[in-house]
Amino acid sequence: MRFAIVVFPGSNCDHDAYHAVKHVCGQDAEFVWHKETSLGRADVVVLPGGFSHGDYLRTGAIARFSPIMNAVREFAEAGKPVIGICNGFQILMECGLLPGAMLRNRDIQFHCEYVAIRVEQTDTPFTRRATGGQVLKVPIAHGEGNYFAAPEVVADLEAQRRVIFRYVTADGEVTDLANPNGSINNIAGICNEGRNVVGLMPHPERAVELVTGSTDGRVVFESVIQNGF
Repeated sequence: MRFAIVVFPGSNCDHDAYHAVKHVCGQDAEFVWHKETSLGRADVVVLPGGFSHGDYLRTGAIARFSPIMNAVREFAEAGKPVIGICNGFQILMECGLLPGAMLRNRDIQFHCEYVAIRVEQTDTPFTRRATGGQVLKVPIAHGEGNYFAAPEVVADLEAQRRVIFRYVTADGEVTDLANPNGSINNIAGICNEGRNVVGLMPHPERAVELVTGSTDGRVVFESVIQNGF
């Protein structure tokens, strides 16, 4: 399986994603510069974390206009798997592939720490190897990860089972204390209506080896690999 990892000016988790899929999971991977217009022979697209274009204007606001995003949109509309991690999630919202927006963390602090997230749904390409209710230990690293959407949008996300990951305690309980950034309904990740586009703020690519403190993030990549997309 071939992963296309899109690189924007300011991306800083592109090599983490490359290492996770190439060296840990044993798949083909290639970097795709944001000025390219083709994803080549990609089977999966990864929009990595970082600070694309310095996060000027808003997080992901400039990256949405990169030439490669037309190809990403076509790829997603064809039902193929796309994952946006942290800044990649923000870009997916800015370009309209996922609903909502990211606000500053409620305490106006940058958070870099391990958190617990619960797998809410297993019928996406990136969660099929997980079990419903499984709690993953994965890191976050963001200053604007406070997920927000209009009440009717959030209601639709919940009703349509499109909340894929939720911040919880280590025991899997949804509490305000377990919410590191103030995200509405403790939302850590969502998907599109077609369920092939997933965005999440935590970094599964940084939790694939014990040396970093957790291997729980591997299930995200192993799920899409096993699916054979």
